[in-house]
Amino acid sequence: MELVLSIAIGIMTSCGVWLILRPRTYQVIVGLSLLSYAVNLFIFGVGGVKANVPPILGNDNPAVLADPVPQALVLTAIVIGFATTALFLVVLLASRGLTGSDHVDGRNEPK
Repeated sequence: MELVLSIAIGIMTSCGVWLILRPRTYQVIVGLSLLSYAVNLFIFGVGGVKANVPPILGNDNPAVLADPVPQALVLTAIVIGFATTALFLVVLLASRGLTGSDHVDGRNEPK
């Protein structure tokens, strides 16, 4: 399970970085979203990947309990990422309305 999670994090990170380096703002937004999802998966994976195990077991050993801190961090990151994406989309629409272009560097495509 850890190998699949590591591969998924790597693929999402590489695709996110590639999209961030693209010249159009919509691709930058999608790249930032993919990068934030990869970071969320990484934080969630740091908390420990356990399958088919309840979060709180019957005995008093604290080593077998699930750590709630990574889950809380991921939930907070999802909310902040959603708000940041919404703000970035509003800025994108305003910029496109003022300049008529959606390029990050302000240049238009050659025709």
